[in-house]
Amino acid sequence: MTAPQLRRANYGLDAPKVVRNLVLGAIAGLLLWGSASLGLWSGQLLIPLGADGLRIGVADSGRFFAIVLPLTALWMVWESKVGKLRNREKMLQRLTWTGKEQVLDLGCGRGLLMIGAARRLTTGTATGIDIWQTEDLSGNRPEATLDNARCEGVEARVDIKTADMRALPFADASFDVVVSRAAIHNLYDAGDRAKAIGEVARVLRPGGHALIEDIRHGGEYEASFMRNGCTHVERIGSRIEALLTTIITFGSLRPATLLVRKAG
Repeated sequence: MTAPQLRRANYGLDAPKVVRNLVLGAIAGLLLWGSASLGLWSGQLLIPLGADGLRIGVADSGRFFAIVLPLTALWMVWESKVGKLRNREKMLQRLTWTGKEQVLDLGCGRGLLMIGAARRLTTGTATGIDIWQTEDLSGNRPEATLDNARCEGVEARVDIKTADMRALPFADASFDVVVSRAAIHNLYDAGDRAKAIGEVARVLRPGGHALIEDIRHGGEYEASFMRNGCTHVERIGSRIEALLTTIITFGSLRPATLLVRKAG
């Protein structure tokens, strides 16, 4: 009798609407470029400006988008399915684990960091909080998170709650480690992001660590931690890779990973 085959955890597709829009933009660009190449139109847009008007080569722009946008979409899919799992291990290896830690994952989604931390625990517990927005992550719901915990064999060491990161339902100094990946930037107001960082500092025990990775606002988070008693803040990871990402995305993404220690 053969043993049942274990299912692989599925951590979803990040920013599914962005991926969809990239694909739609690529299709639109291909249509513009292809129709002009077939001679169906001139490939230029005439704007009535001045005596002769202003002609803009739209077809050339279409060719650019038809090539660049699908490559960007493919990169985002690869990052969601492969890259972020590899990055999870690199992030969590930055901490020294005893197995007894109480861990909080801020904006846990389908449990990527929470479950990665739980795999390093013996008597400790990893808790994840989220408000389960599907526009940020496909299939983002508590049931998917618990299913992933079962797939990775850590269901007994995890707990999830529906909660707002700006007002965490935990007592002061409740956690040894707080982790978060690509979550805090979803608070669009700088004051709200400062509240979230303040809550991280509040629930951290003295001597505890926070590990925060996000796609923008790294400098803002660093300043907020310093104001809240976390005086040791270190930027980790490849600066060159972060700079290249910023350049390639025309400044839309400015990734940073912070390793923070609370004084005490």
